[in-house]
Amino acid sequence: MKRFFTKFSVLSILCLFFINVAYAQDITVKGTVTDGLDKTTIPSVSVTVKGTTKGMQTDVNGRYSINTSANSTLVFTYIGYVTQEVPINGQQTINVVLTPSSQQLEQVVVVGYGTQRKLDVTGAVASLKGSEISKQASTNPIGALQGKIAGVSITSTGTPGASPQIRIRGLGTIFGNQAPLYVVDGVWYNDINFLNPNDIENMSILKDASAQSIYGIRAANGVVLISTKKGKLGTPTTVNYDAYAGFQKVTNKVKMANAQEYATFTNELAGLNGGSPVFSNTDNLGAGTDWYNQTLRNAFVTNHNVSIAGGTEKSTYNISLGYLDQDGIIKTNNYKRYTARVSNDVQLSKNFKVGYNITGVSSKSKDVPTTIYHQIYSASPSIPVFNADGSYGDPTSQGLGDGANFNPQASLDFFNQQTKQYSVTGNVFAELKFAEHFTFKTSFGGEFGQLENRKYSPKYYATYAQKSDASILDLKRVETRNWIIENTLTYENTFNKNHNLTVLLGQSAQSNKAYTLNASAQNVPFNSDADLYLSLGDAATRTAADQGSLIKFASYFARANYSFKNKYLLNASIRADGASQFFGSNETWGYFPSVGAGWVITNEDFMKDQTVFSSLKLRGSWGMIGNASVPINPSQQLIDQTGNLVAIFNNTAFTGKSVNTLIPPAIVWEKGIGTDIGIEAAFLTNRLTVEADFYNRKTSRAIFKIPVLGSLGTVDNQLLGNQADIQNRGVELSAAWTNTTEGGLTYSVGGNISYNANKVLNVLSGETPIFSGSTGITNGAFATRTIVGDPIGVFYGYKVAGIFQNATDVANSPTQASAAPGGFKYQDLNGDGKITSADRTVIGDPNPKYTYGVNTSFAYKSFDLALDFQGVAGVDIYNANLANRFGNENISKDLFDNRWHGEGTSNTYPSANIGASANAAPNSFYVSSGSYFRVRNAQLGYTLPAGILNKWKIKKVRIYANAQNAINIFGYKGFSPEVGPIPTDNAEKIKATLTNTTLNAGLDANVYPLFATYNFGINLTF
Repeated sequence: MKRFFTKFSVLSILCLFFINVAYAQDITVKGTVTDGLDKTTIPSVSVTVKGTTKGMQTDVNGRYSINTSANSTLVFTYIGYVTQEVPINGQQTINVVLTPSSQQLEQVVVVGYGTQRKLDVTGAVASLKGSEISKQASTNPIGALQGKIAGVSITSTGTPGASPQIRIRGLGTIFGNQAPLYVVDGVWYNDINFLNPNDIENMSILKDASAQSIYGIRAANGVVLISTKKGKLGTPTTVNYDAYAGFQKVTNKVKMANAQEYATFTNELAGLNGGSPVFSNTDNLGAGTDWYNQTLRNAFVTNHNVSIAGGTEKSTYNISLGYLDQDGIIKTNNYKRYTARVSNDVQLSKNFKVGYNITGVSSKSKDVPTTIYHQIYSASPSIPVFNADGSYGDPTSQGLGDGANFNPQASLDFFNQQTKQYSVTGNVFAELKFAEHFTFKTSFGGEFGQLENRKYSPKYYATYAQKSDASILDLKRVETRNWIIENTLTYENTFNKNHNLTVLLGQSAQSNKAYTLNASAQNVPFNSDADLYLSLGDAATRTAADQGSLIKFASYFARANYSFKNKYLLNASIRADGASQFFGSNETWGYFPSVGAGWVITNEDFMKDQTVFSSLKLRGSWGMIGNASVPINPSQQLIDQTGNLVAIFNNTAFTGKSVNTLIPPAIVWEKGIGTDIGIEAAFLTNRLTVEADFYNRKTSRAIFKIPVLGSLGTVDNQLLGNQADIQNRGVELSAAWTNTTEGGLTYSVGGNISYNANKVLNVLSGETPIFSGSTGITNGAFATRTIVGDPIGVFYGYKVAGIFQNATDVANSPTQASAAPGGFKYQDLNGDGKITSADRTVIGDPNPKYTYGVNTSFAYKSFDLALDFQGVAGVDIYNANLANRFGNENISKDLFDNRWHGEGTSNTYPSANIGASANAAPNSFYVSSGSYFRVRNAQLGYTLPAGILNKWKIKKVRIYANAQNAINIFGYKGFSPEVGPIPTDNAEKIKATLTNTTLNAGLDANVYPLFATYNFGINLTF
C-alpha cells in the first residue's frame, strides 16, 4: 500500500515541480527503475540531474528518458526507497534498482476510514503489500499472512476452498465467531474466500483496541482492511497475466501397522479381554492394504489470472479474471473457482469523484465424507480393497467388530456430494471535496451470496455395514443478503505549519440477512446429476425445513487526529453501535471510545545531532471494542417441536413442544478493553528497523454456556449468557534489515516473534469448571476444562506415571479402577491412596504461546530469491486418534513397535487394550507438543532481459519455481501440528461455530494431512 499512495502523492507534487523546466542537452539517457525486492517496475520515480532543477518522472512501466550532459550525475528518488546517485560517464542506458529504505515513519498505511502516515499512527497497525501476498501460491489471501506479521496466528485447514483460521493477539471470545472483521474497499465481510489474492493492493491488520475501536461493533477479534487494485490516472493500458501450475504432496505421513502387525495387535487385544484370537495365522498376511496409498494422491493445482488496468486524465479502470482448479489430496476431491472483478473511478470534476468495485465469484466443489481421514487411519489393512470377484473387501468377513467396520474406498465410491457457491460483492461511492478542507464521502455496498449443497446416497450394498435400502437426496440452500451504507465527513487542515488536524464524522447502517432451506426425499432414481429432483422421490418421504435470521445495525462514529510539529501525536475516537439482536436487553446500544498518543523523539531539537537513530517513536493507546458475532437473538428462549413429543387435550393428541434453552434476563455486548505500548525505531540510515509492542486485552462479559442442573429441562443442561472475563497479554517484536551491496546484491531479512498468554479471569459459575472436548474420546469423557486462572480449554486429565507390569505392580500401587498389567499407571496427586477424578490436573494447553517468522528476499541482476520460515512454540495437541477405538481399528506403527506386550517390554506405551475405559480416559500420554518449524515458502525467479523482450513487444517476463511447506520439523507423531476444524461447506462451518469448537481446540481426531505445494509460474506484462 505504501507504493499505492506514495505514487499518487509524488506524481501530484513532482508534476508541479517540474513543469516548464528545460535545460541544454548533450546526450539522451534512458533506462528502467525497478524494485530491488520484488523486481517490479516503479512508476513516478523522480529522476533529476544533480545540482540542477532539471528532471522528470518514470512512466507507468518504470521507464525514463532524460537529456543532459555526458558527465553529469542522475539522482533517483522515491518515497520509501533509498535515494541513489548514478554518474552517467557517457552511458546512454542506465537501469537502476531501488532498495526500500524502511523509513516506516514516512510510509502511508490504511487505517479505519482513511489513510495515515505511519508517523501519525498511534495504534498497532501492520501492513502487507499485495505483491507479497500474490507471491505465494495461497488460494486464500489469509494463508499468505502465516509468519509475516507479529501477533497474527494462522492455522490452515487444508481442505480445498476452506478458509484458514486466523487469530489476532490470542482468543478473545468463546461461543461466537472468532474470526476478525474483514473490510474490503469499505464493505464488511465475515470471510474473504471470495477474494482473488491477485486482486489485492494492500492489506492492513489492526491489532490493538485503539486502531480497532472505530469498527466497535465487530472489532473484538481484530480487523483486516483490504484495498484492491485500481488503475492509475494518465497511464496507458497494461495487461498482466499471472499463472502457476503444480501439485500438492502429503508430507510427514503417519506410518500405520501393516496387515501382519495389525493381526498380531488384534489377537493380543482379544487375549487381554479373555477372547479367542481373531486371526488364526498372522504370518501369511504380509503388508496388506495401505489405505493412504489407496485413497491419497499428488493433487494437481493451477491458477490463472489476467488483469487489464489503466487510466485517462479523468478516469481509471481495472478488470481482472481469475481461475483456480485445485484437487484435494483425496482422489475424488476437487475445487474450482472463477472470479471476475471490475473497478472504475471517474473524476467528474475537480472536486467530485465517483466509482465502483464489483466482484463476482462462482465456485464448485466435489466433496468427500468428513470422516474419511479417520476412516483411512482406522481401516483394517487385512481387508483388501476389492475381493477377487470384484466385490468390496468387508471387515465383517473377518469378524473385526464395529470399530473399523468400513471400507474407505466404498465410502468414497458411494459418496456423491457437491457444493456450489455464487456471490456478487462490491460497492459504489461518491466523494465531494468542498470549502478547501472538507471531504464528504458516501458509499453503498453489500454481499449477495448463495450456497447450494446437494448430497445423493444411492441404494447400494458394499459391505455389511455400508449399505442402503433406499436412495436419499438431500438439498441445502443458504442465502446471504447483506448491505451496508456509510457516510463520512472529513475535515483536514494545517495551521501555522505546525498544527495538523484531521476530524472524521461518520454514520453507518447495516443489514445482515440469512436464510437456510433443507429438504430431502427417498427413492429418487439416478440417471445423471442433472436429474436429481425431490419431486421424483416418494411423496411420503419428502421433508423440508427452513430457518433464517435478520440483524440490523445503526452506528455513529467520530475520530480526531492531531499532531504538533510532527513530534506530538494525539488520536481519539468513539463509536456508538445499536444492534437488533440485542433488542430487549439492557444494552441495545454499545459505546466504544479510544485514545492514543505518540511522541516522535527524533524530531526533537536535542536529537538532531545524534547518529544512532534514524527515527525513534514512542506510542501508547487505550480502547474499547465490541463483539456482536454471537448466536442470533440470544435473548429469545428456544423451543423444540418434534414428533416424539405428544400432548393430549380433551382426548385429542397434539404435537408437543419442549423448552430446551434457558436465557438469563438480559444478554449484553461482549466488550474488549485493551491497552498497547509500542516503540518504533530505525538505525544505520534506516537499514535496520525495529518495532516492539506490549499489550493487555480483556474481554469482558464473554458469552458462552455453563452447565446447569438437568432438572431445569434444557436439552444440553447448559445456560447461555454473559459468563466470563478473559485476558490476553503479550509482547511482539519485529525487526528488518534491508541493504544493497557494492556488488549489486539487494537483500532484506526480517523477523518477528510474539508471546501471548491467555487466561480466564472470572466465570459466573465461580470455581465450577466448564468441561468440554469429548471429540474422539472413546468413553465420552471430557478432555478440556475452562476455569478461573487457566487458559481457555486446557487439556485436563490424569498424569501417567508408567505402565503396570504385573499383578504385583497393580496391587502395590494406589487403588485404580480397572487397573491391569499393560494399563496406564496414574499419579495419585492428592495422596489419598486411590486414583479418582480428584487426581486429574492440567496436562496441556492448546493455546499457542509463541509464534514467529523469518522472511528474506534477495535480488541480483535478473535473479530473485525469497525464503520464508515460520513456526509455533508453547502449544500442545491431544492425539485422540490413538484411543478413538470402538473395536479393532488399525494403529500406528509407532504404537505397535512400542506397545507393552509383556512384563518389561514398555513403561511408556500401553498394551493393545489402549481403548479400554481406564486407558482411554484423558491422560498425559495422549498430549504432545504441537511446536513446529517449517520452510513456509521458497521461491526462485528469473526476469528476462529487457533487450530480448523489446523484440517481442513484451514489457516484462518473469518465471519462477515455488515450494511451500516443503520442510516441516516437529515432534508430534500425528499428521500435522496444525489442528483445526475441517468444514466442507458453510453449513458445517456454522455448525462448528455453534458447538463451541473453541473448547475443543487442539483435539486431533480427524485432521487433514499436512501437504507441501510445488509449482512453476510465470508473470507477463504487456
